[in-house]
Amino acid sequence: MRKFYYNLFNVNPPDFYRYARKQSTHRWSHSAGLFLLIFVILSFSRTAFAQLNYSFSGYVVDLPVYSISNKELSNLLSIDQNQFLNLTRLRLRPEIYLWGGARMNIEYEADLLYSRQNPFLFINQTSSRRQIVNMKWDLINKDNIDVSHYIDRLYLRQGFGWGNIIVGRQRIAWGVGRVWSPTDLFNPINPAYFGKIEKDGVDAASATYSFGNFTDLNVVYNPQGKLKTSNAAFRFRTNFDKYDFAVVGGYFDQRVFAGGDFAGNLFEAGIRGEGIISMDKNNFNNNFIRLVFGLDNQFTSKLYALLEYQFNGQGSADKLKYDILGLYNGNIINLSRNYLVVSGSYQITPLFTATVSDNENLNDGSGYLNIIGVYSLSDNATLTIGGLKSYGATLSEYWYYPSSYYLEGQLFF
Repeated sequence: MRKFYYNLFNVNPPDFYRYARKQSTHRWSHSAGLFLLIFVILSFSRTAFAQLNYSFSGYVVDLPVYSISNKELSNLLSIDQNQFLNLTRLRLRPEIYLWGGARMNIEYEADLLYSRQNPFLFINQTSSRRQIVNMKWDLINKDNIDVSHYIDRLYLRQGFGWGNIIVGRQRIAWGVGRVWSPTDLFNPINPAYFGKIEKDGVDAASATYSFGNFTDLNVVYNPQGKLKTSNAAFRFRTNFDKYDFAVVGGYFDQRVFAGGDFAGNLFEAGIRGEGIISMDKNNFNNNFIRLVFGLDNQFTSKLYALLEYQFNGQGSADKLKYDILGLYNGNIINLSRNYLVVSGSYQITPLFTATVSDNENLNDGSGYLNIIGVYSLSDNATLTIGGLKSYGATLSEYWYYPSSYYLEGQLFF
């Protein structure tokens, strides 16, 4: 087992956590000053003497977690099998209204994390490969305490009669899947990560042209330092006979991709699907396909159910060939080929809703059972109690994930 880890990561097993963490936080060290200066100039060049209008919102979350890793992995990584962590997040979201049709959005977050956790508990928690400007600052990073703050959104949006242009760190919302979204290449979230609400922001320029009648074209350019390594993509969306359709394509991670998605109703149920084919730019025979198909239905005012299947051609059917480090660094979100999620929610009282879901890797038989109860304390506060029970044989995908039991308090303002 130890020899397997040494060959896989080219590091000794006790050093894996430090190595993976260092790799996952490696980003370009461009100065954030230039990035911010652009927005200051754009924002105030025409509003220096005008009244500044704005709105302000945000939230604070506290998330204590008790996790239990499997004994084999704990020994390999030299970590405690039973661990406690606490994550506190403060997110501030000012929105500044500028001249006609223009606004600036900022989302700033400060995190305090106490932990010595299994590194697969919070995968890729505050970094994005799509951010070329470093706007994350570590205040404390020693022993079991991490304190950091960062800017996750910072963009200028200019509206026109024909659509809009957005420049800066933004969210690119593509895809229709509830759990997985193959066409969301810019900022997907690992569905096993229960501690994250927002997708990471992307440093990009995007433009949307509206043709009317629920039809538009969205074009995105995400620079990556060199032109040949930068990402560019488009999504054309329209509607026909109560169904939404979209076509996507472009150049991403030095690969050419094409695909699409659809969503609509099948009798009383919702039906949706999406998929892409990704090809090596120099050899189109080197390709993979990712597909998602889902059904959901609101059976009664209290009962909701979801079924979603994913085929992940990027993964491996052999668990000994899993790209573990790629998973940790956020380059991929799943390791194997075939997955199925079955989920149901029931409103027990007007203030309390319970959700049970099972996410299973159909190839290696591993997965996790997630049980969540959400209680509404007030119009702007919730309390969540949850448990994520992972299962699977040694070296299967979800064998790496600890079982976790947690509380989550959220206060919105």
